[in-house]
Amino acid sequence: MAEVTDDTIAKLRKVLTSENESLARRFRALFSLKHVACLHPPTDQTLPAIEAIAAAFASPSELLKHELAYCLGQSRNPDAVPYLTHVLEDRHEDAMCRHEAAEALGALGYAESLEILKALRDDQSEVDVVRETCDIAVERILWEASRESKQEKLKPSDFASIDPAPPLPQSTKEISIPELESILLNIELPLFQRYRAMFALRDLASPPDLPTAVPAVHALSSGFKDPSALFRHEIAFVFGQLCHPASIPSLTATLSDLNEMGMVRHEAAEALGSLGDEDGVEETLKKFLNDPEKVVRDSIIVALDMAEFEKNGEKEYALLPETGVAATSGQSS
Repeated sequence: MAEVTDDTIAKLRKVLTSENESLARRFRALFSLKHVACLHPPTDQTLPAIEAIAAAFASPSELLKHELAYCLGQSRNPDAVPYLTHVLEDRHEDAMCRHEAAEALGALGYAESLEILKALRDDQSEVDVVRETCDIAVERILWEASRESKQEKLKPSDFASIDPAPPLPQSTKEISIPELESILLNIELPLFQRYRAMFALRDLASPPDLPTAVPAVHALSSGFKDPSALFRHEIAFVFGQLCHPASIPSLTATLSDLNEMGMVRHEAAEALGSLGDEDGVEETLKKFLNDPEKVVRDSIIVALDMAEFEKNGEKEYALLPETGVAATSGQSS
C-alpha cells in the first residue's frame, strides 16, 4: 500500500464529506479511511482518519451515516467512542444510525459505554431496534470481560470483522446445524445467544465448498421470518459476509418485499451487491433503482458499484486512484 500522508487523509475526508460527490465514491473513500483508522498499532494518521470519518455524520444520508458508525466500531480505538455515543444519544437521529452506533460501541468493548447502553436498553420508550441493539452490545462487552470468554474454545473464523456476538463455543459434542437453527429461531432465548448461533452457522458456511455450507445458509435463511427487524437485518449482513450463491433467493425475496423495513431491505441489497458476479444479480438490483425508500435506493447505488467491483475482479473495494490508498470493503450490520 502507498504511504499514507496528511494530504491523503485530507483528500479522502474532502470526498467523504462532500454532498456533491457520488455515494459510491464516498463509500470507497470511507473504506480507505477505515483501513487507516483500524491500523494497529496506530500511526500518526489514525486519529485524523477517525476524525475524518466522524466529520461525515453531518451528512443527511442515513445509509452513509450508519456505515460510518460501523467503520468506527471496527477500529478498536477509544477515540471513536465519543462520536458514537453522541450519535446513539441523539433521538433526532435515524434509528438505523443509532442502532449502528450502539452496535459499534459493543464492538469496541469499552466498559465506559455500559452506562448509556444499559440506560437505553431499559428505556421502554425507546424504539425496539435501539433497545435490542443496546441489549446485545451490553452482553458483548460483559462477555468479552468475563472469565468464561477466556475459557471458551471458538472455531477459528474466516472473517476479520468484530461481530455483534461471538459464535457459540465448540464443545466435546459438535452442535448440529438443526440444533443451531433451533437456537437461532427460539424467540424465548436471549438475543445474544441467538446471535451466537447465527455466527456459528455463518462459520459453518465458509469456505463455500464446505459440505455444511449450503445447509447452514438455508438454516440462516429461515431467520428472515423472525419478528425482530434487527434480527432479520443481521441475517442479511451475514449473507453479505458469506457471498454464498445459495443465499441469493432469500435475499432477493427480502429486497423485493415492499412491506419489509428499509433497514432490512437495504442490507439485503448490499449483500446482493457482494454477489455481483453471479448471474442475474445486477439485473435484480437495477429493478430497485427507483425504490420508494431512499435508504434502499442509496443502497442499490452502492450495491451496483460493489457488483461492478466483483465483476472486474478488483483486489480491493477502495477508492480513489489518485490517493493511492487501498482498502478492503466492509459491509455494515
